[in-house]
Amino acid sequence: MRIPFLIVAVLTTLHYTVLNAQPSSIKHGTNKKADGISDTHYTISNSFLTVIYNPVGKNLKVANQSGNNIFLKNIIPNGATGIARKEEMISAAFGKGTALVLNTADGGSISFTLYPLQPFLFVRQTIKNISHDNVDIQQLNPVSFSVDLGKPATGLKTLGTGGLLDPGKNPGSYVFLTTVDPVTRNGVVTGWLTNEKGSGVVFSGITNDLVEIKAQIDYGHFRLPAGKSATTETLLIGYFDDARLGEEQFADAIAKQQNIKLKPRSAVYCTWYSEKNGGAGSESSTIELAKFVKDNLKPFGLGVIQIDDQWQAGGQYNGPHRGFDRVDPKGGYPNGMTTTATAIKKEGLTAGIWWMPFARNHQDPEYKDRQHWFAYRKNGKPFETNWGGTSLDLTNPEVQHHIAYVAKTMCNWGFNYFKMDGLWTGTVTEQVYINDGYKDDSIGNCKPLFNPLKTQIEAFRDGLKILRKATGDKVFFSGCCVSQNMRSFGASFGLVNSMRIGPDFNHDGQNIRTGAIRASRLYFLNGRIWWNDPDPSMLRDSGKSTADAASTGIGCLTRARLLPSFVAVSGQFFLSSDWLPDLPNDRIEIMKRCMASHNGIARPVDAFDKTLPSIWVATDKKSGTQRNVIGLFNWETLSQNIGCSLGWAGLNDKTAYYAFDFWENKSLPDIYGSFALELPSESCRIIAVRAKSNHPVVVSTSQHVTQGMIDLLKEEWKTNTLSGISKVIAGDNYELRVAGMNDGGEWKIDKATIVENPEEATMEVLPQTEKGWMRIVIKTKKSRIVKWQLRFKK
Repeated sequence: MRIPFLIVAVLTTLHYTVLNAQPSSIKHGTNKKADGISDTHYTISNSFLTVIYNPVGKNLKVANQSGNNIFLKNIIPNGATGIARKEEMISAAFGKGTALVLNTADGGSISFTLYPLQPFLFVRQTIKNISHDNVDIQQLNPVSFSVDLGKPATGLKTLGTGGLLDPGKNPGSYVFLTTVDPVTRNGVVTGWLTNEKGSGVVFSGITNDLVEIKAQIDYGHFRLPAGKSATTETLLIGYFDDARLGEEQFADAIAKQQNIKLKPRSAVYCTWYSEKNGGAGSESSTIELAKFVKDNLKPFGLGVIQIDDQWQAGGQYNGPHRGFDRVDPKGGYPNGMTTTATAIKKEGLTAGIWWMPFARNHQDPEYKDRQHWFAYRKNGKPFETNWGGTSLDLTNPEVQHHIAYVAKTMCNWGFNYFKMDGLWTGTVTEQVYINDGYKDDSIGNCKPLFNPLKTQIEAFRDGLKILRKATGDKVFFSGCCVSQNMRSFGASFGLVNSMRIGPDFNHDGQNIRTGAIRASRLYFLNGRIWWNDPDPSMLRDSGKSTADAASTGIGCLTRARLLPSFVAVSGQFFLSSDWLPDLPNDRIEIMKRCMASHNGIARPVDAFDKTLPSIWVATDKKSGTQRNVIGLFNWETLSQNIGCSLGWAGLNDKTAYYAFDFWENKSLPDIYGSFALELPSESCRIIAVRAKSNHPVVVSTSQHVTQGMIDLLKEEWKTNTLSGISKVIAGDNYELRVAGMNDGGEWKIDKATIVENPEEATMEVLPQTEKGWMRIVIKTKKSRIVKWQLRFKK
């Protein structure tokens, strides 16, 4: 039974919470600590922030402790009465905190809470329905404030889901918005910690030469019964000397709030874009592919073969067929999906499958007597969108049982990787593809759901939880894609393992730039919230996909290396969709060197300088020494000189570094102070750098573009001996590139030894051809861990 609700206006109030980094303190009295403030104020502080409330002006200011500068001014909490009190706040994720709590005119409150170990101000609104009728809230604007970074707003930038833009030209960003000084990287990160019931967005503008930020929650329908109260989503605000680190800590806070534990990833093959056997492929082609992958690419990191759209049954009315619990006998899988899944698993791979969990076709005869399963527009028509089909009402128990049944069915077929497309349909919103910056999608243009007390975002999250409960923890959930409607962006946090963060390859005309643009601006989510999926790295020479007829135009080898190298260095989710058995050996070689994923830290150096950063630095210390890789990427069709100072890149600008260029397979002159290289159009340079020492060190290895981050498990220098432990792949000559032969003396190799089971591997010192460098090759017929030693003498 659907419960009718009267839609009325409601006076909203703000609950404002401030996070602390050390035990919080609160003062009520005269404050002279920040920016000359000397009147009576309510103040709370931690090692990161000081929050000052002015009850006369009913506004707040926030100062950062490191510089004692007020960076937030004129914080206006909506509806505050001026009455404030101190309260202890307890969070399951963040522990005990101290809050300033402000009463609001409608009986609600606003709290500002500081938690001991968090550098953010947490803002949350409590609303209360003091009327005698049920109310329907479409949107809230809990707080606005000015950002002061010590320079005119015209010299600042904002970075959000819509890209790097002037503050006055940003259309609005979903979930987060960073206000930054590109010259110093100083910035303020504003973002929604939660998107449980509403969809959080952030807007920017310019007022009195300061950046003005407005936070907003879009609900569509948030129905609050008479006399009831509810807390809203939580907003975080923090100041950082390096705004990139602020974005990363914002993601860490979300992961802590959601208790996210990422599932391990491997590289994935997707059938969709293949120039041969594209779409869903077929039973015979997929089994052939599985055998090829096992023999050639599995040891290098390709572990999943995923069947895409066109395998499923059902009528076709608007976009794909949607009979996901049945196989189309004309779709190329005559023996059902179990046969192929079993064959894939027999080769030691994971079987993956594409489906749309939250949409069906209301026109399909099988739903003739189940029209109550669908969501409906206000005009009484089923909520159907272009390509998306008809949105299921995820609050209906029958629908919940259905989607759980389909998920279990595919698990029983043998599939443990789900590519879940059209996720936005579960939010019952319009398709606004391609969606980056904020767009009006008329959220709320629907009748009450089966359970009218559930918001559209809450119903969406419930749907994902139902799928997870049905499949257990054994299935990898790959979301696809937020660009269809960004309402599925924050609402998916904590509930999917990876997410397509951009549109289909080349769908916006950017070609190889399409995924890299979104993967760069959202890099801080990768490895914290989920794995960023930038869509496949195309390697074929040229031609058209049978699935979407989009020309890849990869062309020359240097261009083919660009996107895979970017994915590898930035540590994102690697996908392939070329017909692998026909790829030339030089393209297979690119896959081998880029598919595996490192677990170090990767950051864009020029994140706040250009739409698509061209300099990345990846760092890893697990081998006992710090390994650094600089990735230089020229995305333009003209040659570019790309470089910066070592200090700006996060390295020591007082130290000299050995350098080795992976794709050029050669050592470079030592780097000191800065670096700059000329790159041809649409090309890359991947350079391992290692701080100079007074003895030989491993600078690079040959197995992967990260040059030791993945394969070199340990490295140690002791008593004139360089020793290490490496993961070596059978049949793949493993080369150590050692520098420092002329540092601390003229070192000569005395003995090269395989420490354990020397009969299972060979080690050879190559003739020296580079001054100060030497190369050693390890060969093995079986993939194994190899312990090696290089003994030197002067």
